[in-house]
Amino acid sequence: MKDSTFNVRVYKTEKRKNTEGLVTSYRVLWQTDGKPWKKPFQKDAQADAFRSSLVTAARNGEPFSLITGEPISWARTDKPDMSWYSFTCKFVDMKWNDASAKHRAGIAYALTLATPAMLNGTTCPYDAKEIRTALRRWGFNTKERKNCPERTREILAWVERNSLPVSALVVPETARALLNAATSRLDGKRVAASSNRRHRVILSNAMAYGVELKLLDKNPVTDLKWKTSKTSFQVDRRSVVNPTQARALLAAIEKRRPSGPLLMPFFATLYFAGLRPEEAVNLREKDMTLPDAPDTWGEFYLTTATPDAGREWTDSGEQRDERSLKHRPEGESRTVPCAPELVAILRAHLEAHGTGPGGRVFYGAQGGVLATSTTQRVWDKARKDALSKEEYTSPLAKRPYDLRHACLSTWLNAGVSPKQVAEWAGNSVEVLHRTYEKCLVGHDQIAMRRINDALRS
Repeated sequence: MKDSTFNVRVYKTEKRKNTEGLVTSYRVLWQTDGKPWKKPFQKDAQADAFRSSLVTAARNGEPFSLITGEPISWARTDKPDMSWYSFTCKFVDMKWNDASAKHRAGIAYALTLATPAMLNGTTCPYDAKEIRTALRRWGFNTKERKNCPERTREILAWVERNSLPVSALVVPETARALLNAATSRLDGKRVAASSNRRHRVILSNAMAYGVELKLLDKNPVTDLKWKTSKTSFQVDRRSVVNPTQARALLAAIEKRRPSGPLLMPFFATLYFAGLRPEEAVNLREKDMTLPDAPDTWGEFYLTTATPDAGREWTDSGEQRDERSLKHRPEGESRTVPCAPELVAILRAHLEAHGTGPGGRVFYGAQGGVLATSTTQRVWDKARKDALSKEEYTSPLAKRPYDLRHACLSTWLNAGVSPKQVAEWAGNSVEVLHRTYEKCLVGHDQIAMRRINDALRS
């Protein structure tokens, strides 16, 4: 792909006028290899001087850049440039220390999707999937990049050689192609609305870093008009189990051997206390108050969570990354009530099985930290055992996280104030209303009854 041309045409300066016919600016127009360019000036003399410089360069046979539209000799010697691949690796390294493991993986995924739009069109000797794996797993991973296999090192070297410079993004078409690639799946379809928005933010942050490094004069992404599909934050009422269904699912888990008896209390914690899975996994015995008196409420005291991010993204090399609670600053905690039924379940669990690694209440059958893949596998089998075929193929409790949704919906429908539910759940009241609005059973009937009463009066 060539980056310069001698095919240049310079046109007459265009006067820009307002509705009253007064000249507001002067615009120089020219083309490089058929591509139009324009540059506005406030004064006629400024525009004429710029146009004359373009004409002189063209007559002298100077090559013009297809990236900037200007003579190559005009390129500022004090302005650095960098290949897209080198720049994105630098951006990843800059973000690494302060980013959570899951966010690190998210940045790598977004940049991996975006990078094909910044290759120069040279025939690639490698499979597209192989390139994507090399970028996501190694190139955009600060911790692993230096330890990549030889084959991967060759692929990344090819990407480096064939990456466009960051300065190519001054062309709006290139910036749009970059954003389009970052928000498209490998099959060409758009990523989910939430991912679309997240990837756009990641790219915009990267471009802002490019401005900081003086590789760009301004952020090219923020100037692009971009429409994202709307995201529904509301929980689907069809996914929420009732108490009878929840207890049937818990019973089905407990029957599973060998891990069922160990895992049932974990799922019970999601349903009866509304903990997020990453919060429940990190629960220690010291974080709980479990009274031995019957029908007495206990309490959880939560301080940290351990999202499952993958050991290649964590500083510790463990599968899970220990972090502060979601939406909470470092060191801030929250308390959650523990229903009497859950108190009895947890007391029986601790008496029968004790605690696992690091004093954790929940752990795998082999004694290790509880893996997401394990809980998902056990949950799917429990759904098959406890639900009808129609229910199994429906959204009903499709994910373990739906037990948390069921818990919060139950609290709201029981008349607990949204402020209190939000505090226990670790959400804002606004998010709570937006998420669980469709799960408030009977509120529409109450509203219609009140309207009828008002109309009769």
